[in-house]
Amino acid sequence: MILLFLFLIHWYFSLFCQSFFLHRYAAHQMFIMSKFWEKFFYVFTWIAQGSSYLSPRAYAILHRMHHAYSDTPDDPHSPHHTENLFTMMWKTKKIYNEHFTFKVKPEERFSKDVPDWNRFDRFADTMGIRIGWVLVYVSIYVLSISVFELAGTHWWMYFLLPIHFMMGPVHGAIVNWSGHKYGYANFNNNDQSKNSLFLDFLMLGELFQNNHHRLPKRVNFAVKWFEFDPTYPLIKLLHASGIIKMKTLQ
Repeated sequence: MILLFLFLIHWYFSLFCQSFFLHRYAAHQMFIMSKFWEKFFYVFTWIAQGSSYLSPRAYAILHRMHHAYSDTPDDPHSPHHTENLFTMMWKTKKIYNEHFTFKVKPEERFSKDVPDWNRFDRFADTMGIRIGWVLVYVSIYVLSISVFELAGTHWWMYFLLPIHFMMGPVHGAIVNWSGHKYGYANFNNNDQSKNSLFLDFLMLGELFQNNHHRLPKRVNFAVKWFEFDPTYPLIKLLHASGIIKMKTLQ
């Protein structure tokens, strides 16, 4: 089942980069790392996200806005102020592009100290590079299914390709929609953030949104005894190895 294995590898590596590097590092600065490792994770995120690469700078600005305006009309991606999942994604894309292209100047509290490697972002965002990643994914599927007819591959697996193409936005849409509509709340945060426990194994801790909105600087998104944040042990491992330095151990 090589293609399903490939899909899972792409899913979880892309998601880890979004959770670890874009979210917990770029947006919240929960830990520090050297410039060498910062650039390493820029490149690693590009490889993991491929055609759906998200700029750490633009992502961090939008996410800080999300916390400041959670579930209000000014929230860049609240499911409670958009008609459906697709209009929410389109609104997010529009605001993201405004900040990525520097057409809009954010408030200092949203842009202060965010990582910014603009030259690399512009390279990764070029249409030719994104199409190149798309062709890589398509080629792997065509060779596996139609040319070599590898065991365990089936024609229906071609339907996985659109998720490969849009992996980053797909993860963001799941977290922003489900994490503010479905589940339970440990805290009253004056918003609609929820902990979607039964979906979180797919999202590496990102769906403990209620906990995270209450404790935005806490590295471990799990709070209750029955909650588990899979990204947290990986962050502790990176801390123990000296690659990063956590500001707090929780």
